[in-house]
Formats: sequence, C-alpha cells, structure tokens
Amino acid sequence: ESSGINAEYGELKSAVLCLKCNSIKPERAHHCSVCRRCIRKMDHHCPWVNNCVGQQNQKFFILFTLYIFTISTMAMYMAVNKIVHCSDAEWSSCGALSPPISLMLLTILLFVSLLFGLFTGIMFGTQLYAIMDDQTGIEKLKNEQATWERLTWKQNMQEVFGSGMGCNWFLPIMPSHLAPTKLHSPKFQV
Repeated sequence: ESSGINAEYGELKSAVLCLKCNSIKPERAHHCSVCRRCIRKMDHHCPWVNNCVGQQNQKFFILFTLYIFTISTMAMYMAVNKIVHCSDAEWSSCGALSPPISLMLLTILLFVSLLFGLFTGIMFGTQLYAIMDDQTGIEKLKNEQATWERLTWKQNMQEVFGSGMGCNWFLPIMPSHLAPTKLHSPKFQV
C-alpha cells in the first residue's frame, strides 16, 4: 500500500495493489476473472456484451436493456394486433402464408419477445435501482459497507447519465465528466 496518489477524478487515500493483476486498484474496484483486470464500480460481467459493466459503460448497458425492452414490447404489441386483425378477417387477407403457419410464427414471436422483454425489463430496473442506491451488484452481493461518500439518487443518476436530464440521457453518448481525457491523465492510470 502507498498513500497520497492524486487522481483527476478524486483523491485516493491509499492505493491498494490487486493481487491478481498487479495494478493499482481504485476505490470500489473489483477484479474480473473473465476480463483479467480491475473494473471501477464493477456490477457484473455480461456475456451479452462480452464485457464488464462498470463506471465507464454502465450508461450504455442500461440503454441497451432499455432499447431491447422497448423493441420487445413493440413486437408483442404488433403480434397481438396482427392476431386480432387476422382473426376478425378470418385470415383471408393476412399474407401469403397459411393461417396455421402465420399463427405459429406469431406465437413464437410473442414468446421470444415476452422472454426478452421480461429479462431486459428486470435488468433495466435492477440497474436503475443500483445507481440510485449507490451500490453495485457485487457490493450488494458481498454485503460491503460504504466507505465512500454516498451521494443522493439524483447525483448518482447524473454521475452515470450526465448533468441535467435531457435527450442525452437516452442517447449512447459518453457523459463529459467520464471522457477518456479525464480518466487517462498522465497523473493516474488504471
């Protein structure tokens, strides 16, 4: 351990070396055995995006789950709408496929979109809750006590999505305070 390392995004009171990757381990960082590196505010390793979800990409992961949830909900609506429309028309004007095949494909679409919608909706909700609670999934799982200064839920949301709620919150744009030029300064690299 060494102390007094100055970082542009915060003062490290004591630097701890990770025993697995031999790099400086910032506060609230955890080592990912899949990525083989330490990730600040690591929530989990996601096989969908083949990467860890942490401070640098949590916004993008949340937007990914929101977009998939929205598309799944839209697909369910369109499938139900098509089934109702075709049932009223006795399947006479519902495309080139036979009614049983059309119904089977629409049922598969409903099932898949329901599964994806439920899964991504739950992931979206748990990620938002973790941000507002200022505790990552790993910190909650390990029952780690907060040694950091806890922020309000609004401050936590702004830390992830950027200051001032607006259109940029829903676009995959890196918040300016997390821009690589600030985190990769010559004074401190992780």
